[in-house]
Amino acid sequence: MSSLASIINNLTVSRSHQPLVILQSSNAQTSVPILRKVISSATSSSATLLFTFLYPPSSLVDGRTSPSLQVFDYTGHVPGYDTAWIDPRDEILATVTSAAAGSITVILDSIDTLVSDVSSTAQTYKFIQTLLQEILARSQPSVLVLHLLSHAITALLLQTSFSPTLLHLVAHPSSLLTHVSTTYLTLPPPAGTPEKFWSVFIPVTERTHDSERLVFGTDGHGSNAGVWSESSGAQKGFREFVVEVLVRNGGGEGRKRGVERTLYGWKGNAPCELAELDSLKSLRVRKRITEFAPNPIQNVSFNLTLTPSQEKSRSEVPLPYAHEGKPSGVPISTPAAILYDPDSADDIDDDDPDEDLDI
Repeated sequence: MSSLASIINNLTVSRSHQPLVILQSSNAQTSVPILRKVISSATSSSATLLFTFLYPPSSLVDGRTSPSLQVFDYTGHVPGYDTAWIDPRDEILATVTSAAAGSITVILDSIDTLVSDVSSTAQTYKFIQTLLQEILARSQPSVLVLHLLSHAITALLLQTSFSPTLLHLVAHPSSLLTHVSTTYLTLPPPAGTPEKFWSVFIPVTERTHDSERLVFGTDGHGSNAGVWSESSGAQKGFREFVVEVLVRNGGGEGRKRGVERTLYGWKGNAPCELAELDSLKSLRVRKRITEFAPNPIQNVSFNLTLTPSQEKSRSEVPLPYAHEGKPSGVPISTPAAILYDPDSADDIDDDDPDEDLDI
């Protein structure tokens, strides 16, 4: 699998094209830094349509404007509070359909907020399905990026029946990886076995209360663990976290159908390797404990060592009964024999056992 930076920067490249990208956040860890990076990379490579429902555009787009980026802000349109609220689905679909020919990137933030506005998971699912079909129908590789929290619609969007190909990026707090490694004694690959690690890590991540307890609990690490400082050159307030990357290929174009899953780190406002995270130093440092056997002749009140002359005299002393009757230095040859001491129950008789028979 390519690096996470390469994956984000080449979403619309035909060789590694994934038409559906899902960015998943949780209460314990947001994936907004990933979303910001995706928007920045997509703007520089293709026309980008950004529809915001949760976060204001100013928090997702940097100060630089780009002619290839169009922003549609729906954060101020809330059903029940905005008397002029109109269902935005038709407008979004019309905007995507009428977009200029070529490669485009459509980004929706966030789907769970759209579900709340529409008040129907099924209708939102059908709308996203129609939107994805418009993306797939374009002649140039295009991408639909969905940002969401853990929601009931998430399981529907991850089904192969919805899209056989998928790029799924899930943000996890780094303290969760430390918890799995210390509690279950399972290190992430390549330090640990991938099969063993994923069989433990995936069930733990599905229990969202564990992540929230590790971050917000009384014994948690807190939500500011791993903060980047201004002196290090990164943007202040962005934390370190772990990114679970799942790439699903549906086959076709000479590619085999399969699923690849790996972990990357996120440091500041850019992806990195997992080993570069400062918050996971405890997993990289292996304590080397060298134990020395105590010397029994140390710290005694008398001398147990021998001088060279004493060792020579000791070697010349003949051992009693070692070579009795034989000159020193001559090997002793003993003929092989079987020695048997009969037991009291053994019936050993030299007489003929059949002498009482009249033959």
